[in-house]
Amino acid sequence: MDTMTMTTGRTASPRIAARRGGGGDPCHAPYHASIDRALRYLARHWRQQPDLAEAARAAGMSEYHFQRVFTRWVGVSPKKFLGYLTLDSAKAALERGESVLDAAYEAGLSGPSRLHDLFVGQEAVTPGEYKSRGRGLAIGYGFAPSPFGECLILWTARGICGLGFVMDGNRGRCLADMRARWRDADFREDAAQAHRLAARVFSPVEQRRKLGLVLMGSPFQVKVWEALLQVPEGALVSYDRIAAAVGKPRAARAVGGAVGANPIAFLIPCHRAIRKTGAIGEYRWGGARKLALIGWEQAQAERGRAA
Repeated sequence: MDTMTMTTGRTASPRIAARRGGGGDPCHAPYHASIDRALRYLARHWRQQPDLAEAARAAGMSEYHFQRVFTRWVGVSPKKFLGYLTLDSAKAALERGESVLDAAYEAGLSGPSRLHDLFVGQEAVTPGEYKSRGRGLAIGYGFAPSPFGECLILWTARGICGLGFVMDGNRGRCLADMRARWRDADFREDAAQAHRLAARVFSPVEQRRKLGLVLMGSPFQVKVWEALLQVPEGALVSYDRIAAAVGKPRAARAVGGAVGANPIAFLIPCHRAIRKTGAIGEYRWGGARKLALIGWEQAQAERGRAA
């Protein structure tokens, strides 16, 4: 039977910052929905290299206003964002990710993480909780907006135990999927707390505070998720490299399965895993969203390097 283990006190840092004027909560910023539509439109149509007018129409805004708001949110212009979605850009990010992961594993996964900004403590569920699939465990849940579309967050008293994105507006399907691994827990909806947690998860780096994660997975899955935590924002890593890093060089397909089974999107950055050819590959919460996440992170990383 699978067991769940996780080292405590590790650090992880998806440096995805919602850029907006005037401060405040990015999940409640007035242009959140418009920018979400634009990001995914550009991610779906990048091969056609849509111009500013097309992107602005997707966002439902004037060209002038869209250019200003998009740049404020993402950190770069729509045109530059498109550049991050090309194959050449993906390959360059892949090279950065490979070297970072090599360095991390030379130091050992028990050593200090190369990541920063968002500190996440991971904690194992107890063997009894794993065996009973959460029987008697109180889990709060709720839907909330994010810079990448509506999300669903699940949490216990010890930390976040699930984070996924709503696909095609189907909240019921998303909730059923996320609840499955905790099928016997006591679920209680709390929209207000979900909004507060989303604000912390997706807030600019200077507003982030320590978050806790509660994970349930096999030892192999946990190793894969741990490897993903070593890949910084703006970098990508191949499934093959992760397989080698966790001591299973011929298990790239199994790594893909573990990446796809990640129960906590964004915080455990499964979107940073791509094929060694540079092809982006599939994503549990939609290919366009994966591209939007990658492009956004590369924009933030470049902005940080230039600062």
